Amino acid sequence: MKDIEEITAKLIEFRNERDWEQFHNPKDLAVALNIEAGELLEAFLWKNHEQAKPEKVKEELADVLAYAFLLAEKYGFDVKQMLMEKIAKNAEKYPVDKAKGTATKYNEL
Repeated sequence: MKDIEEITAKLIEFRNERDWEQFHNPKDLAVALNIEAGELLEAFLWKNHEQAKPEKVKEELADVLAYAFLLAEKYGFDVKQMLMEKIAKNAEKYPVDKAKGTATKYNEL
């Protein structure tokens, strides 16, 4: 948890030094996250996954995570708690005995 808090604090410091908080409302953070996710996808466009440049993937993934952390902070979400709750919820939707080794959606298991 300390790492997540440290990362979020550094992102906020970076943002505040540039007076960008005025642009970081929840809607625009979600839009930015989506745009960065698209740029992450672009690293794989017309390639198999082995052909994607790891540095490009790393850079775009960092952008996705940065906007996700800022959006979570905007709502006061605890990132660790939020992810642990989602993992528990997914464990119920995808029990090992039904989901192991298959990519079938939970409602079709």
